[in-house]
Amino acid sequence: MSTANAAPTSPGGSTPVLALQQTTPMPQTPRRRVKRKTWQTIIWFVVLLAITVVVLYPLVWLLFSTFKPNAEFGQNPGLIPNNPTFDNYLRVAEGIAGIPMAQFFWNSFVLAALAVIGTVLSSALAAYAFARVQFKGLGILFAAMIGTLLLPFHVVIIPQYLLFNQLGMVDTFWPLVLPKFLATEAFFVFLLVQFMRQMPRDMDEAARIDGAGHIRVFWSIILPLVKPALITCAIFAFIWSWNDFLGPLIYLTSPDNYPLPIALRLYNDQTSTSDYGATVTASFVALLPILIFFIVFQRFLVNGVATQGLKG
Repeated sequence: MSTANAAPTSPGGSTPVLALQQTTPMPQTPRRRVKRKTWQTIIWFVVLLAITVVVLYPLVWLLFSTFKPNAEFGQNPGLIPNNPTFDNYLRVAEGIAGIPMAQFFWNSFVLAALAVIGTVLSSALAAYAFARVQFKGLGILFAAMIGTLLLPFHVVIIPQYLLFNQLGMVDTFWPLVLPKFLATEAFFVFLLVQFMRQMPRDMDEAARIDGAGHIRVFWSIILPLVKPALITCAIFAFIWSWNDFLGPLIYLTSPDNYPLPIALRLYNDQTSTSDYGATVTASFVALLPILIFFIVFQRFLVNGVATQGLKG
C-alpha cells in the first residue's frame, strides 16, 4: 500500500499537520488600531505643542521686547518690534546710579554661590544627623524643624534685623549668607532626610566594622549616594537666592552692595520717567544665569526621581 499521498501527522500522531495549517487562521495586522494610535499620538503632540507655546510665549516676548525703543512699549504690545534697536543693551551695560551692571551681577553671583555652598553643606550634615544617627530627643527636634516650615518669614524679620544690627552686620552680605550655613532651610533638610532614610544601613554597618566614623561614612558613603538630591537643593538654593528681593532690600543700604533684583527696581522710579526698555533688557539678562544653571543640572533632577526607587 502506497503512503506517498498520506497527510503528514503532528508529533502526537493523531492530527494531521496539514489540517492544522488549513484550519488555523493567520494573524492579521489590526490596521484600525494602528490608525487610532497614530491619531492619538498626533492629537497629544498638538496639545503639548500648544501648551509649550503658551508657556514659552512670555519668555519669547521678553526677548523680542529687549529690542524695542521706549516709545513702543505703550503703542506696540505685539511680539515683533517696529523699529529694532540695541540701545537698551548699551544702557544696561553702562549701569545705573553710577554703578556698572557688572557690579550688580557680581553681587548676585557672590550671594547665590555662598547660598548654594552653605545650604548644601549645612542641610546635608543636619539631614545625616536626623536620618542616620540615633540620639535622645531625635523625634522632638525633627518635629520642631518641620514646624519651622509653617512659620512665615515675615514673623522673624524684625528679631533677625535687630540681632544683625547689634552685631554690626547690616549693609553687609553676612545677614543674607550666615543663616545658610546654619541649616535654617528646613525644606532642604527634610528633602535630604527622606533620601538618606531610603538607603540601606548595611553600608554604614560595614564601614563601622572597618573602623570608619560618622565623618568618614558621611563623606565617603552618604554624600555620593545623595548626589542627585544635593544637586536639586543647589538648583533651588541658587534660584531662590538669585531672585531674592526682600532680604537685600532690608539689610543692604549701599547701592554698591545691591544685587540684581534691587538694581532692577532702580530703573523704575515713580517720581520720574521709567526706562521700560532698560528694565525689560535687564530683566532678560538677569534671567539668563538661571536658565543656564537649570539646563546644565537638569539631568540630575531626573536621576533624583530614579533614586527614589532605592529601598532599605
